[in-house]
Amino acid sequence: MAHDEPRKAEDIECWLTDMDGVLVHENQAVPGAAELIQRWVDTSRRFLVLTNNSIYTPRDLAARLKASGLQIPEENLWTSALATAEFMKSQMPGGRAFVIGEAGLTTALHEAGFILTDQSPDYVVLGETRSYSFDAITKAIRLIGEGARFIATNPDATGPSKEGPLPATGAIAALITKATNREPYVVGKPNPMMFRSAMNQIEAHSETTAMIGDRMDTDIIAGMEAGLHTVLVLTGITQPGDVDAFPFRPDQTLESVAELIPLI
Repeated sequence: MAHDEPRKAEDIECWLTDMDGVLVHENQAVPGAAELIQRWVDTSRRFLVLTNNSIYTPRDLAARLKASGLQIPEENLWTSALATAEFMKSQMPGGRAFVIGEAGLTTALHEAGFILTDQSPDYVVLGETRSYSFDAITKAIRLIGEGARFIATNPDATGPSKEGPLPATGAIAALITKATNREPYVVGKPNPMMFRSAMNQIEAHSETTAMIGDRMDTDIIAGMEAGLHTVLVLTGITQPGDVDAFPFRPDQTLESVAELIPLI
């Protein structure tokens, strides 16, 4: 199938989808999300649910999604922590890393064969955490100053909470960059690296893979740059009036994932 031929949902063999704003909204399943997952299973479509959140392991994330009303096996979940660990393993197998993050990130790096240490690490790895430690940030700044390579799991500047926005990886990375004059390599969306690593997990090919997202500035641009069919849903961040502000377009725009079900 040539790139200039329009792709249709029924031609797609593999699906990548964002999680928040697409399948779940404020810890509740979006109408149609459970049915879409079941349709993929029933039609033997390969799929992965992607999230830039690096806090949770796939097992923990599967449990949280189950509480939201979605039955998604842990092997169908791909986080920025897993993508970061895979990228680092490809660069320096058996390396050493100083990590600021939660179990999702530390577990992924352990399983990738990394030694977690604050003694002469090869990398400083910054991910999401529920409470950023000033001491840990200070240590990270000093280690980068001593030559450690700087990696961040994702670029998101804020995260949601019941009380309002929280500073997230991107905001803390900016603080560290200001202090060290070193920019991190950011693995998560909108870096197409996140999608390529996900596609490797399910042996997907760009010609027959689609990306569903609710954000033009992360999901859609990264899917486009990875050569995927892109589907924007309007149940999250991006609204119809926002699309015209971007110099690129999704291949499809739908009100929600429920509209995809009859097309598969």
